[in-house]
Amino acid sequence: MLGVDMAGEVVALGPDVGDDFQIGNRVCGHANLVENGTFAEYVVMHAYSLVKVPANVSNEQAAAILCAGMSAYQAINRKANLVGKLTVLIHGGAGGVGLIAIQLAKQLGLYVITTVSSQKIEFVKSLGADDIIDYRHDNVTERVLDITNDVGVDLSINPVSSAEVQEDINERLAYNGQVIGLVDLPRNIDVDLLASRGITVSALNLGGAHQSKSDSQNQDLALMAQSLLTILATHEIDSKIEATLPFDQLMDGLEMIKSHRNTGKIIVTLK
Repeated sequence: MLGVDMAGEVVALGPDVGDDFQIGNRVCGHANLVENGTFAEYVVMHAYSLVKVPANVSNEQAAAILCAGMSAYQAINRKANLVGKLTVLIHGGAGGVGLIAIQLAKQLGLYVITTVSSQKIEFVKSLGADDIIDYRHDNVTERVLDITNDVGVDLSINPVSSAEVQEDINERLAYNGQVIGLVDLPRNIDVDLLASRGITVSALNLGGAHQSKSDSQNQDLALMAQSLLTILATHEIDSKIEATLPFDQLMDGLEMIKSHRNTGKIIVTLK
């Protein structure tokens, strides 16, 4: 069954949940990708991945911030070494990961360069992006080097493709730069190139924590979700919900995402 994020009300508790949750609590969480999905009226979730939804955050807002938002949060607040870093290239700034990554990066004072198609330029401007590259019409590498005076960016967050990760490594990163790939990494990375320029390549696999057998990594799913909800509750970031659809329009929403027609999150509700 499809679906990895959910928000709703606790209706039953397993035997080992303890006192953290009670029936009636509003909760949200990122599900285990190898178990049942979340596009359903009732969902069984591991307690370690759940957090309570703040009173001033709706279920829709909570569900919208999870997988993509947690990936962005993990990239910036877990994977990245931000000491002395000034610039970040966020590929796909209008996507689920990108739109949260831009907002989090601006909170930290980073200069944000992002790539989008032309029809989504105004959307990423509203998120605070400092420089915007239309990847369909501009040469991304040339624009990055022009913006950074041929230095390159300190950090790249890349949820787009392994080919783009390779281009980041080859030409777009500054000395001691770092790229965080949320997709398959390039098959044949030139380790001599990495060593000569001090480049770090990091892989991000949010849902893999469920299979890690690591209690700390499992529990960190809830910690990251809680941090995002806290920021969301204070209106410092916006989950950017574009559409809230009834369950019978689920396939329409998935088609919008598949064809890249959305510029924000699409939420499906069950009543």
